[in-house]
Amino acid sequence: MRTRSLRRVHRLARHGTEAAGTKGPSGTVPSLRTLPAGGNTRTVVLVLHGGQARSTNPVQPWQLAYLRMIPFTYAAHSVAAQSGTAVWLLRNRLRGWNEPQRAPVDDARWALTELRRAHPAANIVLIGHSMGGRTALRLAGDEGVVAVCALAPWIEQEEPVRQLAGKPVLIAHGDRDRRTSPRASAEYVQRASHSCADIRFVTVPSSGHAMLRRSGLWTALVRDFVRDAVPTGRLQRKS
Repeated sequence: MRTRSLRRVHRLARHGTEAAGTKGPSGTVPSLRTLPAGGNTRTVVLVLHGGQARSTNPVQPWQLAYLRMIPFTYAAHSVAAQSGTAVWLLRNRLRGWNEPQRAPVDDARWALTELRRAHPAANIVLIGHSMGGRTALRLAGDEGVVAVCALAPWIEQEEPVRQLAGKPVLIAHGDRDRRTSPRASAEYVQRASHSCADIRFVTVPSSGHAMLRRSGLWTALVRDFVRDAVPTGRLQRKS
């Protein structure tokens, strides 16, 4: 899987121009790789990778947290590119969440600013894994976001939910995950359901945090979610 993903890194590097953001405390910058839409861009899927609770080490393009999102990047693109959907993969500056700085949230907001600058009228779909899932859920209320998919997200007890109102949300978690809690995800969905009517929780059986087991099911969940989120009259951006 790692060799295949590395090949896809090189393929991804040939699509579009890498954009770089503001330098972080260690001199690192967030960056974006893009897969373009087939025609006019009406939707952009922003893919967010995982990380650690605390780390000031820079994210490298060969690290697994980043690599494991590349197949989902291609899956989302394959199902929706011809419907005017581009897919952007963000690489964060730092590996850590680093409370209270919340570095991945800052990086994702930078990416959203770049996205809105390039495609001001586009709908935005967020897909994140682990720490990236937590980031995606946090940013559900940002301008232009119409749907959120969180894979094995890192959920804390006081995680906010009001920003999910009015958005389709999918949270999927492997029942053998030992790094983030399937139970916390299920409880989060239950709590969020009071303000978010269109939220689903899916258990992926016999699968852990890396999503290696039942990888076909994980990919199908993402592919189906993106297909449903592409604007066909059902999901419309709120002004």
